Amino acid sequence: MDSITFDLLANKLKNAPQSVLERVIAYVDTLIDSKEVSKTYTLTKQQQQILDNQINSDKSTYTKAETLYSDLKKKYEL
Repeated sequence: MDSITFDLLANKLKNAPQSVLERVIAYVDTLIDSKEVSKTYTLTKQQQQILDNQINSDKSTYTKAETLYSDLKKKYEL
């Protein structure tokens, strides 16, 4: 990484409150230690298989969340 990137980041965070800096540090730590994923849930073998099967699925067949939400609102007259 070049110094321009660090300078840009330092400039953006120069006047940030401590709470923001702590969140940024936690975010960077998460990016660096991405191998250590902690899940607060457990999946059944069937649920995990469903997710695993979606990894290489055709993304063009997906429905956008906004479209799904809008369709559900219309369907149930919300």
